[in-house]
Amino acid sequence: MTAASERPLTFRTVVGQSRAWLPLIGAAALLGSLGMLALPLVLAAAIDAVAAGENATGPMLAAAGLILLGVACDLVEASAETACAADAAARLRTGLIRRLLAAPHRIARFDTGDLVARISAGAADAAHAGPSTIGTLAATLPPLGSLAILIWLDWRLAAAFAAGLVLVAAVLHLFAKQTATAAQHYQIAQSEMASRLTEALEGGRTIAAAGTIDTETRRLLTGLPALAHHGRATWKALSTAGARAAIAGPLTTIGVLAVAGFLVTGNSLTTGELLAAAQYAMMGAGLGSLTGIIAATARARAAVTRIAEVHNLSAMSYGTETLPPGAPGRLELHEVTVQPQNEPPLLKNITIKIPGGALAAIVGKSGSGKSILAETAVRLRDPDSGKVTLDGRPLPSLTHNEIRRATGLATARPTLAGATLADAMGPGRPHHRVLEAARAVGAHDFATRLPATYDTPLPDIPMSGGEAQRIGLARAWHADRLLVLDDATSSLDLLSANRIEEALAATGRTRLVVTYDALLAERADLVIWLQNGAIRTVGTHSTLWADPDYRAVFAR
Repeated sequence: MTAASERPLTFRTVVGQSRAWLPLIGAAALLGSLGMLALPLVLAAAIDAVAAGENATGPMLAAAGLILLGVACDLVEASAETACAADAAARLRTGLIRRLLAAPHRIARFDTGDLVARISAGAADAAHAGPSTIGTLAATLPPLGSLAILIWLDWRLAAAFAAGLVLVAAVLHLFAKQTATAAQHYQIAQSEMASRLTEALEGGRTIAAAGTIDTETRRLLTGLPALAHHGRATWKALSTAGARAAIAGPLTTIGVLAVAGFLVTGNSLTTGELLAAAQYAMMGAGLGSLTGIIAATARARAAVTRIAEVHNLSAMSYGTETLPPGAPGRLELHEVTVQPQNEPPLLKNITIKIPGGALAAIVGKSGSGKSILAETAVRLRDPDSGKVTLDGRPLPSLTHNEIRRATGLATARPTLAGATLADAMGPGRPHHRVLEAARAVGAHDFATRLPATYDTPLPDIPMSGGEAQRIGLARAWHADRLLVLDDATSSLDLLSANRIEEALAATGRTRLVVTYDALLAERADLVIWLQNGAIRTVGTHSTLWADPDYRAVFAR
């Protein structure tokens, strides 16, 4: 991680990440606003010239040029905002995905659907932070510019306009507050629905088999009323602001026109200047563009707040050390405790020593901490206290490449990723290494039966649970010192599982195996028996078998 990526994500940092586009957006908005402010004065000059019987060609050409300038600026601004938002969304999504992959153990509190909603819709809304900020600043130019020009025309016009601006500011303040609350609640409701939908899609076959489609449909749509409610709240805030604007804007214009009419009768203002004053009053007090910008800013702020909860998760840091050459893969855990914040401990004071090249079995009932111990052994999570070492080196002191080269983890239900079967088995590895791993775990015959063998697209491969486990095992096979199998052969037949264990033993690597298989535990050099996150006993299977509680662990 770079220093920049370690900074907390805030609305300000998202705006800063868009700085490549913001000068262009700002310049277009500034030129457009200046042209819009100049147009009434130019039209006033044209009207006064016509009224005086003079040539109005110059002012009319200038007015046409200002109109063209405004159109060009709007096109440039719209194009730049679109490109800016697209770049910012891509950058935010890349950062979020990197953070999720760098801190896998810290995202358990987020549902998958919620994370997808934050990364997709949330990042898209947050990406408008830069353009909406520039838009907000640019939106202040018409009222401020109108006030300045009205002061130049006559201070009494400016006084009437300023009184109306107070009403306009009050309307905008209330609208911003209501919109921000509605936008945040809408995004939360959207994520909750996405979470339920993800759960249903993952369990689609189970739902269909159980005949609970109607029940699940109702459950999925339980969040729809809340989503509609918050959506209506946004529209209500917008319509209420529009109704208030229908009062505040015309009152401001009427006030300026009344003063302007009085000044015209006193020959303090020309007819053209009266019309210009009216245009400045309408321009400065208009709320149409301001409400849109404020709504976009509110959505962006709410989205940044939500994705920051993910982005600001602390990622793992890595050291600079490597493992000593020729060491056998000795694993030691000393007083290791894993305890998420405000939750009971998942592991409590675990102290074990596994000799290099040994086969150690981790057993225990469901929820005893077996998988947590497996993840800690290969540093997919760090303990909250205590130390884990491999061949005498603390895991956090090792480089990222070193620890991933030395260790591997295969699970009962591996998540397979990649474009092809070869990618899933050995991401980024040479083809001969992929073949070697596939043959070792018995996946080569399966691969050669596919239409394009190892180059078959992964989504096109029909596979059973056992075949998925073989692919997961092949992916983890590269580990040259410590291989952790978290019930990773549970879907294989006994003969296949034994062949894989024999192949592993022949390599001399240390094996840490989470298992419910008594035969595998019997072959282990030592058994680590976990209960409620703590070690109950460490010994051999034959010694522990005399304990009925131990035998009950395998009675599934």
